[in-house]
Amino acid sequence: MGWQDHLNGDPLPWLLDHSNPAVRAATLQRLLDAAFDDPEVVRARREAMHVDPIASILAAQQPDGWWEKPGPGYSPKYRSTVWQLIFLEQLGADPSHPQVRRACEYVMRWAPTPSGGFASSGVGQERNPPPSRVIHCLNGNLLHALIAFGHLEAPAVQAGVHWAARSILGTDEVTYYRSGTSGPGFACVANDGLPCAWGAIKELGALALIPQKQRSTRVGQAIEAGVEFLLSRDPAAADYPMGYGNTKPAASWFRFGFPSAYVADVLQNLEVLAALGHARDARLDHAYELVLSGQDDDGRWRNRYAYNGRTTVDIERQGEPSKWVTLRACAVLKARYG
Repeated sequence: MGWQDHLNGDPLPWLLDHSNPAVRAATLQRLLDAAFDDPEVVRARREAMHVDPIASILAAQQPDGWWEKPGPGYSPKYRSTVWQLIFLEQLGADPSHPQVRRACEYVMRWAPTPSGGFASSGVGQERNPPPSRVIHCLNGNLLHALIAFGHLEAPAVQAGVHWAARSILGTDEVTYYRSGTSGPGFACVANDGLPCAWGAIKELGALALIPQKQRSTRVGQAIEAGVEFLLSRDPAAADYPMGYGNTKPAASWFRFGFPSAYVADVLQNLEVLAALGHARDARLDHAYELVLSGQDDDGRWRNRYAYNGRTTVDIERQGEPSKWVTLRACAVLKARYG
């Protein structure tokens, strides 16, 4: 059985509809294996730059490349600079577009810290934040966006990759701070100093984009450590370490949504593990069953975490059938079932 045989209906005509060129471009590539430079993909990506949500995001950008206020760009959520760059990449924005390039350059100038990682600082001044503000989720999200936009070899990106690998492995070269990454592995102050699976998913998602031949020994070891951590629990249960007295996994694990900020869901866990070659690991079977159970009679999934009212422009409607979530679900099923 192929991946489509597991669906209740055929969502492809809906996903390929010309009314949403960003989804169309992504579907052609991720589900139908079209190349990045395929004429249909190029045409759809070009069209997507001129309609919402990408058009409204770009319209809100300041000439220097930032949104809302200058500086590292972490706040206000989710309208500030780093989030716009992250969302633009998830929407499949054209890497060659001048405003996208300007946003990348601005983030690579002001979001890095002297330690190498990207930091969660909302200060409204053009100055680099201190190393104590680096957190795995943001570092991973920005690395993913910047690598996808073609900046793997940029010094700031390389420094962020090296910070991620050193931090995951817990080398002596990294100083840990109570106000940020509070220990080796994926430990984070936001998780009471315990390893954070959301941070792990974001970091591994970025490292997965690095071609294998270009991964250093440390990066390879960090990936292995991260995969071991994510597979140490049943992803369908998502009962990873929880701090501050929490005894149940966050509900957001099970509310598949789009776009994706610092929160991760079971679907993104599967996406990352699939990207790293583990799509058919038997330990993921329950998670695939969970994904399949979320479809409707037409083989579509709803957006249950849409960030409505919190982003520059609403991307989809909360609780409604979602082209982006459906695409995400179909992509992981394709990786699993072929």
